[in-house]
Amino acid sequence: MSDGALQVLDGTHLRAVDLSLPDAPLTGARILHIANSRASTSLSGLSLPDSLTSSSLTRLRIPDLHAFRSAEYSPNKASDILRDYISAIADELKDNPIVVSILDGSTLRLLLEDEDDFAMLAENLFTDLDVEDKGKISKSEIRNALVQMGAEMGVPPFSEFPQLDDLLKKYGADGKEELGQAQFAQLLQSVLQELEVELSKKNVVFIHNIQIINGSKLRQLVANEQELNSIVEKASQEKSNANGLGSTEIIRRFLEKNAKELGLPVAEADEAAVLLYDSVFADLAKEKDGMELDKEELAKLLKDILEKFAEQLESSPVYQEQMN
Repeated sequence: MSDGALQVLDGTHLRAVDLSLPDAPLTGARILHIANSRASTSLSGLSLPDSLTSSSLTRLRIPDLHAFRSAEYSPNKASDILRDYISAIADELKDNPIVVSILDGSTLRLLLEDEDDFAMLAENLFTDLDVEDKGKISKSEIRNALVQMGAEMGVPPFSEFPQLDDLLKKYGADGKEELGQAQFAQLLQSVLQELEVELSKKNVVFIHNIQIINGSKLRQLVANEQELNSIVEKASQEKSNANGLGSTEIIRRFLEKNAKELGLPVAEADEAAVLLYDSVFADLAKEKDGMELDKEELAKLLKDILEKFAEQLESSPVYQEQMN
């Protein structure tokens, strides 16, 4: 795994997690602790996000989580719970994959080994930080330089790697002393060299704010008759408010407006999403352009379109930045 490169955690690795347990009664809390620890190890040391563990527990449909955590379970029952919970995490990741970078110092090592690349980086950072164009910046600006470099260049966020603060203090980079460009480059080099060593000892798994839209949510929607009928009803209301638009235009406008809720990519976010919409509607909806459809026909067309989206997204997932 290259430092800084994107890796998709989709639950596949969890299928091989060790499910053995001590031959003794265990509390629910202890079972969950063991499961989370083994899942984390399998996922390159990722500390499982609360949203992931919470969603996975929801899949188990435990009526009283507090009682579950304090109750003791026989070895056989504990094994069943462990297996089901690990499977729930894997299923949750399959439906909602996580995109991460594993920062192990290798990107920093390559950067530091290439004198020209490092000199250019240091110069660009210095220029960006020298907002008053004085030819000097405060020593404390090293922190902002590291933030600007970010995970793409192998530098973990301060929140994920508190040792960065210790490094800055070690080199006095929290002081007010001013540095010229050459001094800044020298200090940055020293900090990055030590950071590379620390990351090689203890990797940092950085979660990116990226959503992978792979069609899984769409497939669940299409398979749920009640949910599908609700979507058809909303699309029908859209139809009644549209003046002079054909059925396919109405459906496309409806899907683009409700993309996030339905598990579709947001069309305005990038060109790949627009091309996907164009492709799906060209394949399935062209023959319906301009035709007036009743509710039943509209429902069938909408279902066909959603299934086509799911099929294309399964073979070619769309990556988009998470939207608030």
